[in-house]
Amino acid sequence: MIRTWIKVALMWSGLIIPLFANAGSENLSLTGNLMQGGLAFGQVNPDSKVWANGHPVRVSPAGEFILGFGRDYPPRATVTVQTREGTVRSHTFEIAGREYDTQRIDGLPNVQVNPGPQIMRRIRRESAEIAAARSLDDDRMDFKSGFIWPVQGRISGIYGSQRILNGQPRQPHYGIDIAAPVGTKVLAPAPGRVIYAEDMYFSGGTLVVDHGQNLSSSFLHLHEILVEVDEYVKQGQPIALVGATGRVTGPHLDWRMNWHQQRLDPSLLMGEMPPES
Repeated sequence: MIRTWIKVALMWSGLIIPLFANAGSENLSLTGNLMQGGLAFGQVNPDSKVWANGHPVRVSPAGEFILGFGRDYPPRATVTVQTREGTVRSHTFEIAGREYDTQRIDGLPNVQVNPGPQIMRRIRRESAEIAAARSLDDDRMDFKSGFIWPVQGRISGIYGSQRILNGQPRQPHYGIDIAAPVGTKVLAPAPGRVIYAEDMYFSGGTLVVDHGQNLSSSFLHLHEILVEVDEYVKQGQPIALVGATGRVTGPHLDWRMNWHQQRLDPSLLMGEMPPES
């Protein structure tokens, strides 16, 4: 009898902890960051189907898939696998929680903290547009190339921090801020297809690149966008220039990542920021 297994690697602060369990015939494996804000890479037998907490997940012909866990993801995730023979098994994994800082930002114009009715209509329209763009879910797996820093500089804002704007609590920060001068080139952290490129009220010049299987990177507060919608970009290609547009107090790049409705922490995919030359 052939032994079957699950392998889960929990990567946190450079630590990899392998865990094993009997998984039946589907040979499910997960590697990556099984924690809030994290991204996991999965493998099952070819022609299998996968659900995460009851939601279908795209699986490649070779059995590869990804899972994302947002800022407030619950402490457990259930992955269900159906093999081509019809066997169905569910497996529950622990998702590590995190503690988040509070970030205070003062000196913003009041209209950027408390927009009026006309501006709110614009904000709702822009939110619908970008949500529609992010609904793309095709079988590309550009993310397999890995990721590089789109800009090098001081980290001035971290993922998940609760934001207090002009003394008023607001939504958490869902990206990482990298301080850099206006005009600094923003490089594509991984290959992908441009799915959105517009000027938005809060985020200013905004660019979204889809890396396949509904995993996307968003780049906010841009001074200039150098690519167009539907253009395919290569890793390391200049795609924009750092700016100070939208709701900001200074020039920086806000880099965010999404997998379906889950907002991820890009820093978990990266090593240390290279020292400034």
